[in-house]
Amino acid sequence: MHKFEEVKNMKLPDLPKKKIIRWVIIIAVAVFILTGLYTINPEEVGVIQRFGKYIKTTEPGLHFKIPFGIDTLTKVPIKKIKKEEFGFRTIQAGVKSKFSSRDYSNESLMLTGDTNIADVEWIVQYRIKNPYNYLFVIRNMRNTIRAVSEYVVRQIVGDRSVDEVIILDRKDIAFRSEKMMQVVLDEYRAGIEVVTIKLQNVNPPDKVKPAFNAVNSAKQEKERITNDAWQKYNQVIPEAKGKAKRTIEEAEGYAVNRVNRAEGDAKKFIEIWNKYRTAKTVTKKRLYLETMQEILPKVEKVYLVDEDQKGILPLLDLGRGK
Repeated sequence: MHKFEEVKNMKLPDLPKKKIIRWVIIIAVAVFILTGLYTINPEEVGVIQRFGKYIKTTEPGLHFKIPFGIDTLTKVPIKKIKKEEFGFRTIQAGVKSKFSSRDYSNESLMLTGDTNIADVEWIVQYRIKNPYNYLFVIRNMRNTIRAVSEYVVRQIVGDRSVDEVIILDRKDIAFRSEKMMQVVLDEYRAGIEVVTIKLQNVNPPDKVKPAFNAVNSAKQEKERITNDAWQKYNQVIPEAKGKAKRTIEEAEGYAVNRVNRAEGDAKKFIEIWNKYRTAKTVTKKRLYLETMQEILPKVEKVYLVDEDQKGILPLLDLGRGK
């Protein structure tokens, strides 16, 4: 008790009032600077809350808020591209990226439309487009983004066959997933813009890879044989069609020629017949002379025999003079 009374009765040394005021001003200025002024970087915006209530969003630059914890600041990186990975995790990115050895098949294994299983790995890149919605509408934004992305990709993969998922429609799946995910997030007022969805590794599960590769090899062999058959078909059929067309055209041309010749001969015969009926003797002589003019130039030697001769010549040396 004695020591307590001694401490109680102790008097503090008197300080000059000017010195106290000076220190108070210095402390107030320091508190004002530390808790009142703030800077927003070019790639972000500042969200101000007063006693927890949203007040405003400030753009990049130097700003002031009420100090002493009355106004609180949350910086939101609206231009930063964020990423979520599904089916794998990147430990260290670079030229030779390192990936986690943990099993994330619960995210990547999916049932396709033809009741097969595909192992689909993908990434979602997004950015914040509405800071207010991002901070205040949804409690856990990262879990929401992951849940929505997985739901969308599973639904779209479930509408396609395993061949379409692994080989044929990868770009279309990524494009449709991106659009559908944006629609769902907008309905939730998440304040998120989906930049892109990229399918990384899309393969059959490890246990069925040998069978899947065998099936693909058989399909490729079938396509090769089919392509060879079509190639031969395209070589032989057009050639055969061309020959058939040419033969038909030649036959048609021959038929037209024969008909024209026959019609010409018939017309010529009718003309001669008409002349013969009017002048039989003249026509006979003319026909005889025309015929002889056509035949005689082809005869090498001409022998004239007197039709009134009665006897038979003992020798007619037809070979003399050769």
